[in-house]
Amino acid sequence: MSSAALLLSGVAGVVAPKSVGEALELTMPTARGISETRAGLGGTFAALGGWALVSSESAAETAVGVTWLGAAGVRLVSLALDRPRTTWTYWAYLGLEIGLGTTALLSAKSRREIPARGPGAS
Repeated sequence: MSSAALLLSGVAGVVAPKSVGEALELTMPTARGISETRAGLGGTFAALGGWALVSSESAAETAVGVTWLGAAGVRLVSLALDRPRTTWTYWAYLGLEIGLGTTALLSAKSRREIPARGPGAS
């Protein structure tokens, strides 16, 4: 679920960078700003989420979880440093980041705990 959410948020950044920018209160007055949004918020997240969805490695889910929790941590620090306007969406994004990050890390942990079954395993 966390990987799919990251993938979809990335796809949204690639396909609709202006809408994503508006939702996050980012201004993009130039084509360069739109391009950076597509690459940074789009391509990066879409690639990581997509890799985690198709990978059988717990490291992929761990990377997704750390990405979500990293965003949440910086969002919390930003409250003190930047004092942003905090509408309900700010708190909703924080909740999603914490929830999706935790879910991904728990999923990765459970995947690591399941013993591998290969030829000759019983």
